[in-house]
Amino acid sequence: MIISRPKKLDDCLQILGSDPVFLIGCSDCATICHTGGESEILEMKKLLEARNLHVTGLVILDPACHLQNNKRLLKSFEQQVARAKKIFVLACGNGVQTVAELFEDKDIVAGSDSLFIGEIKRLTEFEKRCMACGDCLVDSYGGLCPISRCAKSMLNGPCGGSRGGRCEINPDIACVWEQIYRFLMKKGRMDIFHRIQPPKDWSKSLEMQRSIHCGNTK
Repeated sequence: MIISRPKKLDDCLQILGSDPVFLIGCSDCATICHTGGESEILEMKKLLEARNLHVTGLVILDPACHLQNNKRLLKSFEQQVARAKKIFVLACGNGVQTVAELFEDKDIVAGSDSLFIGEIKRLTEFEKRCMACGDCLVDSYGGLCPISRCAKSMLNGPCGGSRGGRCEINPDIACVWEQIYRFLMKKGRMDIFHRIQPPKDWSKSLEMQRSIHCGNTK
């Protein structure tokens, strides 16, 4: 799931100015993160109208990053969108860009910052789990990812700086290398722990590849 957080309201208001605005939320990740679900969209509508901004309408896309579904859902809102000069999107960067493709004549305003692909720990607590690097190596680390969860992204750890099982760079997070050690010890697979891993092959990253078909593993 893509984890996001709301941008500062004052920054958004400055960009929105006094123009009429149409609001778009997302039924998926933004709803779970409480950054762009129905309740957040309705609350944003109240905040904007309290500042005398004209909200022409709103919709929760299902999800905002689904281009073809967006085209279908937004047909019912053509008049409301037409009356707006700006479209305020409370979704991840992926969703914002998908919406932007549909409205070349509108100013698109992002209401959220995308942070990472993460795990839902509790209702409003998320932890980073994946960087979508294009070459998953977790089977070499007891099912844990040192690329996304180690502050130094070390493939051969630990670094020796952790104290009490906490990261030396950010004591708020657990040292993933200690967790890897414990996992592999419990499984009786310390041979994996002592194996020297080669440098990561970043050429497998999709950073420079801009599209992919589902099921394409090449």
